[in-house]
Amino acid sequence: MPYLDIYLAQLIDPFRIGLLVALVLTAASTAQTLNRWIPIALGVVFVAVLIPFSIGASSTVDTTTAVLVGLVSNVTIAAVLVGAKAAYSRLT
Repeated sequence: MPYLDIYLAQLIDPFRIGLLVALVLTAASTAQTLNRWIPIALGVVFVAVLIPFSIGASSTVDTTTAVLVGLVSNVTIAAVLVGAKAAYSRLT
């Protein structure tokens, strides 16, 4: 299953995780003036498109496949980060 391999590789990509951490923190700080979910949704799509087109997908993976699987992995990472932020906010 090549999709699972791509998904797992994207879940541990430090560049992707760093971009999504910055996205969640920025969305949290601008939540009073903007809706929190619109910037997160647009950022998830942006990161999913940015990485395969700027860094490049491997020769065995189509760019469209990398973007679509990237959307799923970004949503997974963002959900974990938003949940961690909510848990931290609740504890403090």
